[in-house]
Amino acid sequence: MARYKDEQCRRCRREGQKLFLKGDRCYSDKCSISRRNYAPGQHGQKRAKLSEYGTQLREKQKTKAYYGVGEKQFRKYFEMASNKKGVTGENLLQILESRLDNVVYRLGFGTSRAQARQFVNHAQFEVNGQKVDIPSYLVKPGDVITVREIKKDNSTIKANVEESAKRPVPAWLEKDNEKMSGKVLRLASREDIDIPIEEHLIVELYSRN
Repeated sequence: MARYKDEQCRRCRREGQKLFLKGDRCYSDKCSISRRNYAPGQHGQKRAKLSEYGTQLREKQKTKAYYGVGEKQFRKYFEMASNKKGVTGENLLQILESRLDNVVYRLGFGTSRAQARQFVNHAQFEVNGQKVDIPSYLVKPGDVITVREIKKDNSTIKANVEESAKRPVPAWLEKDNEKMSGKVLRLASREDIDIPIEEHLIVELYSRN
């Protein structure tokens, strides 16, 4: 996947809202949206009114940024969602929520999806007792995600677990702080997803082709 290498906060400013890409920084006074709530670049403060296509495109780009997914993979997920029964837009979000890096983030093992993705890449987790180092791995109901035994002394993960211990986890997940593990009770429904995404705009955009 082509990786975005510019300053992450520029992406939030481009979309005009917090995408929570930098963990705790997004909740502090250092957040760029709090200080400079306009698009980056020379003409950033002159926001032009978007066309219908532009609005749809920005919604897709915003969603890709939230989940850290590239265009090729995002289109693949859209095709998967289209082929499933139900509402395509909701199916798409369900698939994105089912990514292992997102689940690790939702369980509080990572302060951001980017950090969670790095942990998975470095083989810090196992699913049903098997090491998994693929962030795009899609979990299923009944799957148990655990910090690998040899990685439980990782100071960053331990700090994240302690910090997130009092935070509620999504209803579709179950967390055991003592065992440093979590279980997928069911797949996420639209009501479970708290990200401000208008998925119907993404469906309309792809329907143009």
